[in-house]
Amino acid sequence: MKSPKVIGVICCVIILSCGAAFGWQIETVDSDGSVGIDTSIALDSNDHPHISYYDSSKDDLKYAYWDGSSWHIESVDTVGNVGADSSIALDSSDYPHISYLYVDNHDLKYARWDGLTWQIETVEIVEDTGLFTSIALDSYDLPHISYLDDSNLNLKYAHWNGTNWQIETVDSNGSVGLDTSIVIDSEDKPHISYYDWGNKDLKYAHWDGSCWHIESVDIEGDIGMYTSIALNSYDYPQISYFDESNMNLKYASWDGWSWNISIVDEGKVEVPYVKYLYMSTPVGYFTSLAIDSNGCPHISYYDEYSGDLKCFGIWLFEEYYFTVCSSVDTDEDVGKFTSIALDTSDNPHISYFDSTNYDLKYAYTRR
Repeated sequence: MKSPKVIGVICCVIILSCGAAFGWQIETVDSDGSVGIDTSIALDSNDHPHISYYDSSKDDLKYAYWDGSSWHIESVDTVGNVGADSSIALDSSDYPHISYLYVDNHDLKYARWDGLTWQIETVEIVEDTGLFTSIALDSYDLPHISYLDDSNLNLKYAHWNGTNWQIETVDSNGSVGLDTSIVIDSEDKPHISYYDWGNKDLKYAHWDGSCWHIESVDIEGDIGMYTSIALNSYDYPQISYFDESNMNLKYASWDGWSWNISIVDEGKVEVPYVKYLYMSTPVGYFTSLAIDSNGCPHISYYDEYSGDLKCFGIWLFEEYYFTVCSSVDTDEDVGKFTSIALDTSDNPHISYFDSTNYDLKYAYTRR
């Protein structure tokens, strides 16, 4: 078995290509109205999926979980137009915590299950703030949320200290804070990826315990939409994102010294009957990233050309790496608003939206 250090580097610089897929199991979780926008998935200690999502028919925040034999579905918040931009995390008791948007005023809201009822509150009551929410929990089960202040186009961050919410502006340099994604490291420090809309760059911010460090990760063209961040075993950030200029899915990995940037899937399709002529089509919308126990990336995303849900992954088996880029679901137009999580055996589980039937769907595979 190679050391984690070697594995981490190989996973960052390996040539990325498409190949055969593992068998995927696909099911519709909720088909009651137009449901499944802004999905977010997390797995509990039994590897059972929990999904938050927006019901655009009723303007409600909804939540579904699998108990091992059936799905349980409920509306969490039904007051006003709520539930867009949902993000879910599970605490040490497998209780869900969800950040989301109050659409009417663009307020940031937060819901958590305490074992008996849902506790719901507005984190920040400021008009036009609370978009693109992302939530993560620290080792004390305390929530940390990144989001966009749409009024000022700033990246903001809120965390619960056990008594009250601490809210701060992380980045106010231009039009920043779209498509945020947050993760907490082993020292309970937040790391955030996001899109700089003003400069069209992918940006990254992390807290070192005393101040925020902010940098542009990729500045080549219009780049950085649909960001998703995860950490490897060294707490090094890994980010999946979309390259709008070239219509590609990209991946950036910090190796301790520099950022390694790769194209995962190219949005280039050959024009029929015209040799060497290609047209650019978007591949890589709605990226979601998870890092497995070997430090290798797994990314779910939407291929607009085919209208398919796709998944990229690097698998380690007996010291060999298998690169798999597969179409997970090809049934009409599916795959928007993807969210991925890995179980204890590193198998991917994905929640996503079926745009044809307006349903919440779920896919998983096991090697």
